Amino acid sequence: MSTTDLSTQHNDPSFSSLWEELNWRGLVQVSTDAEALQETLDGGPITYYCGFDPTASSLHLGHLVQLLLLRRLQLAGHHPIGLVGGSTGLIGDPRQTSERVLNSRETVAEWVNLLREQVQRFLSFEGDNPARMVNNLDWTSQLSAIDFLRDIGKNFRVGTMIKKDIVAKRLNSEEGISYTEFSYQILQGLDFLNLYRQYDCVLQTGGSDQWGNLTSGTDLVRKAEGATVHAIGTPLITNSDGTKFGKSEGNAIWLDPELTSPYAFYQFWLNTADADVADRLKVFTFRTREEIAELQRLTEEEPFRREAQKVLASDINTLVHGPEATRKAIEASAAVFGKGSFEDLDEDTLAAVAAELPHAEVAPGEHAVVDLLVATGLAESKSAARRTLKEGGASVNNRKLSGEDATLTADDLLHGRFALLRRGKKNLAAVTVGS
Repeated sequence: MSTTDLSTQHNDPSFSSLWEELNWRGLVQVSTDAEALQETLDGGPITYYCGFDPTASSLHLGHLVQLLLLRRLQLAGHHPIGLVGGSTGLIGDPRQTSERVLNSRETVAEWVNLLREQVQRFLSFEGDNPARMVNNLDWTSQLSAIDFLRDIGKNFRVGTMIKKDIVAKRLNSEEGISYTEFSYQILQGLDFLNLYRQYDCVLQTGGSDQWGNLTSGTDLVRKAEGATVHAIGTPLITNSDGTKFGKSEGNAIWLDPELTSPYAFYQFWLNTADADVADRLKVFTFRTREEIAELQRLTEEEPFRREAQKVLASDINTLVHGPEATRKAIEASAAVFGKGSFEDLDEDTLAAVAAELPHAEVAPGEHAVVDLLVATGLAESKSAARRTLKEGGASVNNRKLSGEDATLTADDLLHGRFALLRRGKKNLAAVTVGS
């Protein structure tokens, strides 16, 4: 994975305080005492953390909100801790509907390393306030069951624990909740207590859907140490139509380029609705409010240019995948829209483009374009395909075809196995040649 260029990142100096900017960007849905928290953030440097559980081999867009919040706090001079949950990942926080399938210790250990590498790319480990990475398995593995129950468990009240939103939902469900997942909030509270004792950590961030777990930590530190610590819950990002952000038919948008290609990642942001783009710029980029206001104006006055979406897609793709991958994604996007050359794309980028399009796989050899238009879904029938070809409405690799008897040969294949068929201006499909 590429290395994120942190030197270009800055908080917006037009705000009177960090707290004001965080709220303007829509990053605070819920928090502990807001006035006290603002005073804490505006005072001397503090240590804060966010935890990431290895329940998959990669982080996704929901985690990116937390990574950027960690970075914004670091830019303000505070000391970040990135926690990867080697122990909590063995359990997993309770899901909305059913018990998680527990992963093996070996799998979780492997995912811990992968997530650690991802988190590290978004934080600076140099300067006056370098980031620190920790693994909660380092302290939980040393606890005996008796010590855990005597020293930690005694601070939790079952009545309070079952009132947590996710626990209450699961208790009222048909499946219920196991003691394992019920205990997750105790383990997360233990993380905060340990980081408070070891590093004087006084703030935890996380998604607002984790608020019950976040407050388990603040409550535990108060009971065990008599200290006041804080938590910030960021809003769950949703689209203007109310749908969940970052999901398409149940598929997450991953930060790992092997799971979501830089091209697909770029296209995801480029397709942001006009009604959502300003909010996305606030949360996911370091653009100033003056820059975002100008992009919002362009969206309202010249929506056809999609300038805000282009800036959003370029900024975030560069942040996550680097400038070279972004350049390739932009070139591929131009070719898809008929304004660039598919021949200039490298094989991996072309494969990523093909994966996002309707496609048909064919055997090596010569193929009638009429058949391919039907096979890829670009034409409903052979007669419709012939009519398209007769009218000059089809192209291969952005090169117009003529005649109803047009064929696709080996000479038309890019990198020996891809061809991009187009009907009209907007309908595009891929043909891939199998071995």
